[in-house]
Amino acid sequence: MTTKPNSATPILARRTEAETCADPSATMTLLAEPSPAEGGFTVYRSVFTEGAAGAPAHFHTRAWELFFVISGSLRVLIGEQVTVLDAGDFLAVPPHTPHAFAAAPGGGADVLFLFTPGTDRHPDPKHPGMDRFDYLRLLGSVMRGETSPTAIATSADRFDNHYVDSPAWRTAFADRS
Repeated sequence: MTTKPNSATPILARRTEAETCADPSATMTLLAEPSPAEGGFTVYRSVFTEGAAGAPAHFHTRAWELFFVISGSLRVLIGEQVTVLDAGDFLAVPPHTPHAFAAAPGGGADVLFLFTPGTDRHPDPKHPGMDRFDYLRLLGSVMRGETSPTAIATSADRFDNHYVDSPAWRTAFADRS
């Protein structure tokens, strides 16, 4: 068997050197997002405060979103089913599947997120990748009140983040117990 030489460079992300984006409900630590030519994934860690709203119902057309709960509990929507992920649980959400997440009632959560591919396989010349780190920076700015929420809506195609209505998620949020 012959193996191809690997042209990608290993990535080491030190927590103490990683960029953080904080808003009133979470602190996101941006760990790794190599260029599209190097493979395409995005990894970040979010620590949600008790009662944090997380992300409303949305889907991605090109990326899988993977969740690993380090500690605490995360309430998630998968399609139209709402469930709770506890410490040690893993979830992989395929493209086109509506999902949402928030700290489970009564506590916070520490979650590792991975998007693959994290970058666009067929880049638009105007946007050479999905730039999920840029999306997370924008989201933090909106949550802190520094940027209008319309900036999120107008960036859906660029960041492959498409919001949808979910009656199941609305019902879960109405019952925060």
